[in-house]
Amino acid sequence: MSTQRFQALDSLNKLQETPPVIPQGKISDYFGVDVFSKEQMRQYLPKDVYEGVIASIDSGKRIDRKIANQVASGMKAWAMERGATHYTHWFQPLNDSTAEKHDAFFEPIVGGGSFEFFSGDLLVQQEPDASSFPNGGLRNTFEARGYSAWDPSSPAFIVDNTLCIPSIFVAYTGEALDFKTPLLKSLNALDKAAVEVAQYFDKDVNKVYATLGWEQEYFLVDEALYNARPDLTQTGRTLMGHTAAKDQQLDDHYWGSIPQRVANFMKDFEYRAYRLGIPIKTRHNEVAPNQFECAPMFEEANIAVDHNTLLMTLMRRTASKHHLKVLFHEKPFMGVNGSGKHCNWSLATDTGVNLLAPGKTPKTNMQFLAFFVCTLKAAKDHGTLMMASIASATNAHRLGGHEAPPGILSVFAGSTINSILDEVEKRISDRKLTPDEKTEIKLDIGKIPEILLDNTDRNRTSPFAFTGNRFEFRATGSSSNCALPLIVLNSAVTVQLRRFKAEVEKLIAKNVKKDEAILQVIRKFIIDSKKIRFEGNNYSEEWQKEAARRGLRGITNVPQAFKEYMMPESIEMFESVGTLTRTELAARYEVKNETYLKKVQIESRVMADLAANHIIPTAIKYQNILIRNVKGLKEIFGEDYYEMAKEEIRTIKEISNHVKYIREHSHMMVEARKKWNAVESIIERAMGYSEEVLPYLDDIREHIDKLELIVDDQLWPLPKYRELMSFN
Repeated sequence: MSTQRFQALDSLNKLQETPPVIPQGKISDYFGVDVFSKEQMRQYLPKDVYEGVIASIDSGKRIDRKIANQVASGMKAWAMERGATHYTHWFQPLNDSTAEKHDAFFEPIVGGGSFEFFSGDLLVQQEPDASSFPNGGLRNTFEARGYSAWDPSSPAFIVDNTLCIPSIFVAYTGEALDFKTPLLKSLNALDKAAVEVAQYFDKDVNKVYATLGWEQEYFLVDEALYNARPDLTQTGRTLMGHTAAKDQQLDDHYWGSIPQRVANFMKDFEYRAYRLGIPIKTRHNEVAPNQFECAPMFEEANIAVDHNTLLMTLMRRTASKHHLKVLFHEKPFMGVNGSGKHCNWSLATDTGVNLLAPGKTPKTNMQFLAFFVCTLKAAKDHGTLMMASIASATNAHRLGGHEAPPGILSVFAGSTINSILDEVEKRISDRKLTPDEKTEIKLDIGKIPEILLDNTDRNRTSPFAFTGNRFEFRATGSSSNCALPLIVLNSAVTVQLRRFKAEVEKLIAKNVKKDEAILQVIRKFIIDSKKIRFEGNNYSEEWQKEAARRGLRGITNVPQAFKEYMMPESIEMFESVGTLTRTELAARYEVKNETYLKKVQIESRVMADLAANHIIPTAIKYQNILIRNVKGLKEIFGEDYYEMAKEEIRTIKEISNHVKYIREHSHMMVEARKKWNAVESIIERAMGYSEEVLPYLDDIREHIDKLELIVDDQLWPLPKYRELMSFN
């Protein structure tokens, strides 16, 4: 009997449900109590300092160091009243995680005694080791200096008696080493470009915010079973394991009754999230067994990204209190749906208008169409780059399956919007319109319903679907930092808004009336982006052929997809917007490839280890049992034994064949690793791992999974899918 597996199962059977630690009462009573919000700033900062911080947040300008000292004093007083003893700059390096170094407020006094100290300099800037984070060659080991700098637009918060200060992270030479820096730059550029277009329709618009509502999918497994699976603990996914007889085929898990143990975990992490101002709104069972989802209300994009990365950390910590493990890997289990992180993106003005929601009048509907077609054009011009932004070693297992869109970007607009786009394309030309034509077109545009949510079906197969008042980027992986696809999307839309503005102004300079000029540019963008629109089934083989006919490129090989970052048109786009420089893109390109090859390398090593030290010895042990059984039958029945032992002999041969294949191909996989490890270029090495190492994982797995069906259950060393994926 496999001691580790059955001890884990015994631990699961004996486990008592852990009740959630949450107070009675309304969520609003404790929402945001651990956040240094605007309300808290108003209480703890002098009026002029508070107004200076708010002005800085709204304008994006730097805060004066004198003001920073007073902010630090107020922030320290607030934090210490809530039990904080330490502070940290909390930032998001290029590893899809977060980083923090804690320093105490405590300062000793020469001669004895101590006091609590926190200055504006400490608030504004710290110096982490920039060489120890992924940097793509921007920093060497002997060039360790880098800086984290306070981001005032995202409020500070307290976790475990530590004041966490959201920050950017840059190299000593100024290049961005994180996700937040280029995200903030893309948001700032988008704001300026969007305001200029929005003012065609409303002169009172002075600021445009990108908003984000993410949907976080995840799996839960019992902690004891997780610890008994070396592949799960080291790679985040099961590298072997035959599908359970019953998984998701009855569709009885999706939106079903939440298991009590899971509900307790959900209530617990939601309480902690509410205290941190994360507006979690929704929780439910997802399609696969043990798969769940949570989603918040929409927020300003920068804060939403911070909240998502913070929540993932919070969920991991809370899960351990319930003897659970959260799996954010996109495909932890073969044969059932994987997990995504749908990014719902829209644009809102400081006048309270959603620019991607049709209004009640022809004027507001023209505004909607202008921003809608600019987003369409962005998807058409940079669709492959958008898909590259969500490409990873882990997400590759999910894309193209029936739980995720394929690697080709298309836009689902819905029948209502599609018919309007077709009508505008057909009825507006470059010639000057007559007054009657203008009136007729405006009346038609004015017929766009204000709320489109129920005017068309949703297309869950589309990577980038319009869902009534926002675009849903469904291809993002569950483990990813959602900043990266937003950086690409914000930058691409900014370019199109600038083009839109330039072309409208060019027509106005030729004495074309403003409304007519806007309509003509809308029509041009509709025509230019037509090939990206698709209303059908993105999973179908027909769409693959149709996409190829339209000239739409998809991503199938992850390292190949990363090359999109270094395409001339990508570099030009990022540099023109000011989001990322060529040097920063090259660094990210290298980091992406290095992360990919290391993840495949780790999986390959774990696979070889499990095969050699767990699976093959177990298979041989069972084979020897069968051999002894056959010998015993021969001793008893003599030459007549063969008919009785025929199945045992067949199984013995089958085990030998599988063991032989696993041994040989494990050796071949190791040799392939050695070959590519000798290649100096990280880019070439990643491609080599993709083409020559990765395929062995599935090949070897197939034979291990067949052995799992043959070998005595009492001997099998690893918890099986039927055990991992059930809380019942």
